[in-house]
Amino acid sequence: MTTETAASPPMGAAAARESWVPMIAIALGQMIMSFNVAALPVSMGGMVASFDVPPTTVGTGIVLYSLSVAGFVMLGAKLCQRVGPVLIFRYVVGLFAVAQVMMTFSPVATVMLVAQLLAGLAAAVIVPSLVALIAHHYHGQQQATALGALGSARAAAGVGAFLIGGLLGTFVGWRPLFGILIVASVLVFFLSYKLKPAQGRPEVKIDVGGVVLAAVSIILITMGFNNLNRWGLGVAGPGAPFDLFGLSPAPIMIIVGIALLQFFIFWSRRQQSAGRTPLLDLRVISSNQERAAVLCMFAVVMLEAMLNFSVPLYIQIIQGRTPIETAIAMMPFNLTVFFTAMLVVRLYGTLAPRRIGQLGFALCTLALLWLAFVVRNDWSAIPVMFGLIAFGIGQGALVTLVFNVLVTAAPKELAGDVGSLRGTANNLAAGVGTAVAGALLVGLLSAQVFLQLADNQKFPAHIQSQLNLDNITFVTNDRLQTILEGTTATPQEVAEAVRINTESRLMALKMGLLLMAGVALLSIAPAARLPSYKPGEIPDNPAPPASEELREAARAVASKE
Repeated sequence: MTTETAASPPMGAAAARESWVPMIAIALGQMIMSFNVAALPVSMGGMVASFDVPPTTVGTGIVLYSLSVAGFVMLGAKLCQRVGPVLIFRYVVGLFAVAQVMMTFSPVATVMLVAQLLAGLAAAVIVPSLVALIAHHYHGQQQATALGALGSARAAAGVGAFLIGGLLGTFVGWRPLFGILIVASVLVFFLSYKLKPAQGRPEVKIDVGGVVLAAVSIILITMGFNNLNRWGLGVAGPGAPFDLFGLSPAPIMIIVGIALLQFFIFWSRRQQSAGRTPLLDLRVISSNQERAAVLCMFAVVMLEAMLNFSVPLYIQIIQGRTPIETAIAMMPFNLTVFFTAMLVVRLYGTLAPRRIGQLGFALCTLALLWLAFVVRNDWSAIPVMFGLIAFGIGQGALVTLVFNVLVTAAPKELAGDVGSLRGTANNLAAGVGTAVAGALLVGLLSAQVFLQLADNQKFPAHIQSQLNLDNITFVTNDRLQTILEGTTATPQEVAEAVRINTESRLMALKMGLLLMAGVALLSIAPAARLPSYKPGEIPDNPAPPASEELREAARAVASKE
């Protein structure tokens, strides 16, 4: 790995441009992971039929993959540093290909679950290696463009999985969808030989205690949030595997996980002070600006997860439409994220990250307020499409921006740590966003139903007593009518129940979008702490310890020079 001079050339200075061929391998590495994640829910119906198992078994495969990535991505970053990003990338892409072979030809559900576990462990190393590879190959404006391409690759893979998976699942079957991933993984493996060699650092040690603390804490937090709806927010529900004095294990797992995560940070700080290598180098979040970037990244992914939960819920569960129709309804959002993530780097020469972040969250806030105002029972309506496009512009700009701020602020040798931080934040935020959206919408629906049932003469109490109002959830009007057939409700009372269901669902969705807008509005605060200078080169050496004021003064002097 060549050593560059400490003083990087100015952003506007001419510099030798690197080939974009390595970026093809890097982007495809991101795409095979994202494609696998998006293909699992699309293939759920086919897998249930093939393996003769309930949908929860396929859901277990999704959980195994997510927990593997979230729990071991920090270990993956250290392996990347120790072995070298190019070599470890090649190895784990090969492992990912083996996992996809197992997926494609799995005879029973157990093989499918093992395949997803292996794919998750491979992805835990791929995630940080992608950032290290970009840092190794590209600099300056090319680097910013490469980071934008990485975000776009994720969005493109998600769209492709929905469309291709929907078509193959409808007309051929689910197995060819993962067969595509075998071919793509082999292609990435051979393209990895186009990457520039990078030496590993054998002196980097693996902090075993940190690995255990990080894995257990993150897995507990992720599982806790993912099961809040099923196991109960407070009192243990019927779906809870066990209870602790009547309490649901989900919130307890979250609390214990957060406590262990705090202890992990304390442990890492002690390891660093003793001169040993911590699992996560805390220099990547040493400044207020870097911590603000992490908070913004968490908010961006959380908002995306909340929207991605709310829209399919409404389209598939309430309107009874197919996954293909859901993908088409979400197409304006996904395509806008894809193009914006690529094009926002053109603004880096004129707008500071702080300003882009504030404008991005402001646009997300306005878009969600607009959606809450115009949404009806048809997501394909033109006003709704405009809202999704506006939200996609804000999301696409923010995804690339906060990632670029973290990578630019960190020393080059810590690019893998930035990648692991990104992977951890993304997985936690996605789990939290999905769980919060589910609990929020169901809670709002219950509140609306009870409000409309109070003193309702058209739906008397003796009919209400024949329904299970302790477990209100989103159902179609046809399903509700089927349930009411088992009661003594008259046709007029059934019509009243359908009206309440229709209005309550829509009001719950509107209120959910309003609360999401509130999250976006609050996120403007950490965005105001993002850097006020233009994104530049990844520094070769760690910045010496200094106060935030001294760092700002140094940047001001450098900009004047």
